[in-house]
Amino acid sequence: MHVEKTPLSGCWVIHDQRLNDGRGYFFESYNKKRFAEKTGVEVDFVQDNQSSSQRGVIRGLHFQTGAHAQAKLVRVMQGSVLDVAVDLRKDSPSFGQSFSIVLSEDNGTQLFIPRGFAHGFEVLSEHAVFFYKCDNYYNKASEGGIYYNDPALSIVWQTPPEQHILSEKDQQLPLLQEVVNTLNFA
Repeated sequence: MHVEKTPLSGCWVIHDQRLNDGRGYFFESYNKKRFAEKTGVEVDFVQDNQSSSQRGVIRGLHFQTGAHAQAKLVRVMQGSVLDVAVDLRKDSPSFGQSFSIVLSEDNGTQLFIPRGFAHGFEVLSEHAVFFYKCDNYYNKASEGGIYYNDPALSIVWQTPPEQHILSEKDQQLPLLQEVVNTLNFA
């Protein structure tokens, strides 16, 4: 496992070492002890989620607030996505900044997103299976989101806007400036 810092405090890119042979490959996708040694982050994951999406789908930017805030370890099992994290911690030096990275089945890269971040992704391949671990259970009353194309976030999406496919709910999300005073990640 090789980890590297991102420009966003507490957000880590994780590169796993694949062992390839004539049968295919093997890699250890998560090891709590090694993760803590490499990042300094102690985390207990309690929920795994998986989604399947087609090219142009954008899911996000989502977060959980209060006592239900979630840290996530995300990866792609099939296809490729542009994965995006946005720091929403008001006391953070990287507040309001975004970080994006291509995650794919080929590169085996993962992204650790700490509590207090919004998260989303855009499907770049014809189809993608996206998988993530959460350190807190989902709570509908605590869910929040920010409009994916908020100009203040300067996210560079990979597909043309006319090809974006969003849920009705995600199309109605507010801008960061409209929710900044309500953000709480206790």
